[in-house]
Amino acid sequence: VQLQASGGGLVQTGGSLRLSCAASGFTFDDYGIGWFRQAPGKEREGVSCISKYDVRPYYADSVKGRFTVSSDNDKNMVYLQMNSLEPEDTAVYYCAAVPLWCGNKWFRTAGYNYWGQGTLVTVSS
Repeated sequence: VQLQASGGGLVQTGGSLRLSCAASGFTFDDYGIGWFRQAPGKEREGVSCISKYDVRPYYADSVKGRFTVSSDNDKNMVYLQMNSLEPEDTAVYYCAAVPLWCGNKWFRTAGYNYWGQGTLVTVSS
């Protein structure tokens, strides 16, 4: 099982990045994919989650209207388009797999079976 997040980098305030999560080694259609982030000295927090079993994707309040999650099931890929980035978005971003659906507790790390290595996003002021 492998989840690989990529696409991080250094960007100025107001800029954009698109993160990618490549999944392999499990039945992609049977899982939701969540994005989490962890800033230095802070707990890991949920950013977004998408699953074909949910009516809609989920977003943290702090990123609503700025971030958009999407998936390409044919390629086993999930993307996180991040616009209007702020210094507070600086963190290591991780993707993770949760069985079937994200659900209304999607932001809790406990439900996720598989985790990828993170990708660092740095937003300069």
